Amino acid sequence: MFTIAHLSDVHLAPLPSPTMAELMGKRLSGYLSWHLNRHKIHKTHVLARITADIAAHKPDHIAFTGDLVNLALPAEFKAGAKWLKKLGNPRDVTMVPGNHDSYTPEGFAEGLKLLNPWMQGDAATAQPQFPFARYRRNIAIIGLCTGLPTPVFNASGTLGREQLERLAILLQQTRTRGFARVVMLHHPPAPGLAIPRKALTDAGDLVAVLAQHGAELVLYGHNHLHQSHVIESALGPVPCFGIPSASALPYPGHPPAAWTRYAINRTEGNWRITALTRSLNPARDRMETSREFTLGET
Repeated sequence: MFTIAHLSDVHLAPLPSPTMAELMGKRLSGYLSWHLNRHKIHKTHVLARITADIAAHKPDHIAFTGDLVNLALPAEFKAGAKWLKKLGNPRDVTMVPGNHDSYTPEGFAEGLKLLNPWMQGDAATAQPQFPFARYRRNIAIIGLCTGLPTPVFNASGTLGREQLERLAILLQQTRTRGFARVVMLHHPPAPGLAIPRKALTDAGDLVAVLAQHGAELVLYGHNHLHQSHVIESALGPVPCFGIPSASALPYPGHPPAAWTRYAINRTEGNWRITALTRSLNPARDRMETSREFTLGET
């Protein structure tokens, strides 16, 4: 058995004080949004509850599906790298970038350099290359990058043709080698799961790749919601799961912070995955089990 803890959308607080030059362009709208609203939602003590609870359950690996920072400021990435080190050794923690991590082109480029140890495959390179693959026992963890700089008020993501082509090859190769394939990305991996300005622009193309080559599990974030759906593939169902923000108090239309542990086991030639979701109970300021289920069972 191999266990994976999934968390997402940390949005590290507090927001550092940017210079006027750093607030040029899209960062200004994000800065105002943080101080008007988002700082009331994303709390350091909530994130501490989540990470302590994950540590108590001792997963074999941690999958973090992006939005480590808020405005892609240099100081945010430095703080983010320190937080990731506390979360776990890069060998035991895998991250993919979100739209907030790629808020600006220069922030994205500099941030990736600091976060590269958590976003590279086993065939490590000087720079991140997506998709990447990490092999842990009989599990292949495949990381995709949907985050890219976008205009103001746009939080969409895109994979692009090259990533999708390499993903198809990876899925085929890892299946042939007998791995359970866990795919990580930030944006929801199917059309209609987010409003257009927040959606994955080529979600339909991703669905086509997954429908052809299959996968045992797809993990994502972005919407700050408990979400689940199945992509039907030629090789069986592909279960996809989203998770709320790991630092959020409940706010209208969104649940409090949560994470999910997936236990992956091979039984009689078939993959069996059981899941346990742990959620913050804000009234009691403690973590509680909110759901347990086995994939394929209702």
